[in-house]
Amino acid sequence: MSAKVAIVTGAAGGMGQAFVHQLISDGCKVAGFDISQTGLDDLAKKHGTEFLGIRVDLTDPEAVSTSFKDVVSTFGGVDILVNNAGTCFMSEFPNIPADEFKQQMALNFETAFYCCQNAVPLMLERDGVKKIINISSNGAYNFDVFDPPPYRASKAALDTLTKDLARRYATDKICVNSLAPAMTETPLFGVLSDDVLAKAIAQMPHGYAMQPEQIAGWVGFLAGPMGDVSSGNVFILNQGRDVR
Repeated sequence: MSAKVAIVTGAAGGMGQAFVHQLISDGCKVAGFDISQTGLDDLAKKHGTEFLGIRVDLTDPEAVSTSFKDVVSTFGGVDILVNNAGTCFMSEFPNIPADEFKQQMALNFETAFYCCQNAVPLMLERDGVKKIINISSNGAYNFDVFDPPPYRASKAALDTLTKDLARRYATDKICVNSLAPAMTETPLFGVLSDDVLAKAIAQMPHGYAMQPEQIAGWVGFLAGPMGDVSSGNVFILNQGRDVR
């Protein structure tokens, strides 16, 4: 049986690297999309021919389309897409520059939209159950934390896309789910002040942030056979913090 082919966006980031490692460990061939050539080179050194690094600006629809064609040329198709690329800008409302708002939506939502546009036609050509896994955020649901409105809106939009595509392509065996983690230790912690970071971590029931490898385990689960029966769901990962 041939290996499944996965694409991970934002592959060179803290969570992206963990997702690449998980999927390759699970037997997939993985193409990583990122703007950082250095990060992609590091992943290629670690994983050899099981990994294809593609430097791409995911906010450019034509560049995204070209990158998908490169994946098909190298690995033969696409079975799994993990939309992980994104960031969080921390300007306070209402003092959010228009350019920052547009960039936030572009990085967190439009990139995933463009990737889904390219992935779905390719997935329709593949046998078996295909997977789209969108990396959302607890910030779309927990309004007690510090996340700015554009960040919340971008992740909420991503989850709506999840539900739409899940319903639209259910009979085509394309499963679409979102993972919405709370505080997870990644380089994004660097955009927070020490005070804000400490306060946010203190709200976590276990008293510490989650690790990228833990979220990667959920990606592996949804990407694997056990994930075949789940579609249209948003999985909240927050140690039970928001249970009421």
